Amino acid sequence: MVDVPSDLEEITLLKTAAACLALATALVAAPAQAATSATLTCPAPTVMRPDPGAVVPPVDQAALSKSIAGLPAADATAAVVRVSGSKGSWRGVSGVADVRTGREAAQHVRFRVGSVTKVFTTAVVLQLVAEGRLSLGDTVQDHLPGLLPASYPDVQVGQLLNHTSGLPAPELPEGFEHVYETRFDRWTPQQYVALAVRNPIEFTPGTRQHYLNINTFVAGLLIEQVTGETYEHEVTNRILRPVGMRDSYLPGTSTTIRGPHHRGYQSVPAGFANAIPYGDGYVVDMTRTSVTSTWASGDLISTAADLEKFVKALFSGEVVPPAQLEPMFTVPDVTMFDECGNQPATYTSGLTKMVLPDGIVAYGKTGSRYGYTTGVGATRDLSRTLVYSVNSTDAKSSGQNRRTLGIVLASFA
Repeated sequence: MVDVPSDLEEITLLKTAAACLALATALVAAPAQAATSATLTCPAPTVMRPDPGAVVPPVDQAALSKSIAGLPAADATAAVVRVSGSKGSWRGVSGVADVRTGREAAQHVRFRVGSVTKVFTTAVVLQLVAEGRLSLGDTVQDHLPGLLPASYPDVQVGQLLNHTSGLPAPELPEGFEHVYETRFDRWTPQQYVALAVRNPIEFTPGTRQHYLNINTFVAGLLIEQVTGETYEHEVTNRILRPVGMRDSYLPGTSTTIRGPHHRGYQSVPAGFANAIPYGDGYVVDMTRTSVTSTWASGDLISTAADLEKFVKALFSGEVVPPAQLEPMFTVPDVTMFDECGNQPATYTSGLTKMVLPDGIVAYGKTGSRYGYTTGVGATRDLSRTLVYSVNSTDAKSSGQNRRTLGIVLASFA
């Protein structure tokens, strides 16, 4: 748990953040799940209204410093933030790189970006569309016959990208203990998809939105089928090298992070195997872990500076041609897949649309691996960009949003 703030300004900030449902949704890295409560109460649909006249304010350095102050703390061991744009820039770092040694955190370190990888996967697919080698209206069944059950309806490429495919998630054991015990297991993309499609299709493709890793797994397999090269080769040669992301790479089956990096930790109860005392509790080191279970959905290792380069190049039309870039800024006109079914979709193809409390519209993506929470975002005109990496001690919990919400609001509002 994070300490309750005593400062009135911070309390007001957090109340504002809590009221901003669209922003909160954008910052939850874990996939949305269908509600199962027998006493379900459905909230009214939430629509945040953009303000066409809203202007990005100058960078608030004091607010940004405050958003990552006090580290290491119960919720995070370190944070790196980069803000840039026409109204100023700011670089910040806080915390420790290693809780055992107390070594200070640094700005130029590598980290696991988690689901921010999905933006890269989507961008490669859109490049293939621009080249005429794929169409958003093509079906998975046309390009990857036999991958999906014969009982499934046609699933379009565009529906994979904006999470309206209806493809289900695999049923995996719940709980962090299982994750820790199997953290070095290796999966192939085909194994992951095969396990998922044992389940029935969730809904008619194109009618709802459910954010799930399965969509970018299939997109990664499409990339390999169409190009005849590995997913890693295509992302590296189409994006990382041209953009100049020299410190970014896809690790394949390696469980380590090369070069300077912050160690990532997960909170655990007393008595957990290999637990390290931390504050009033315990953590385990999750820096080394298999990434094959996330592949095209979450494998990438990068730096804040590299991700900033990528965001600027992507939004400028240098990664994907402008005509094919529009799906990244378009939210499908459907509702989310849950028992209420009345909340409007928020995900575009690869990104999330965020309407901030002052009416500013931004687009971004978050991702989390145990020990690492990452976010990128920008206004479409690049008047403000944001990249952060927070070494959250409970990265898969919605509770980690408190600090990242503070960073986002301090960056844009």
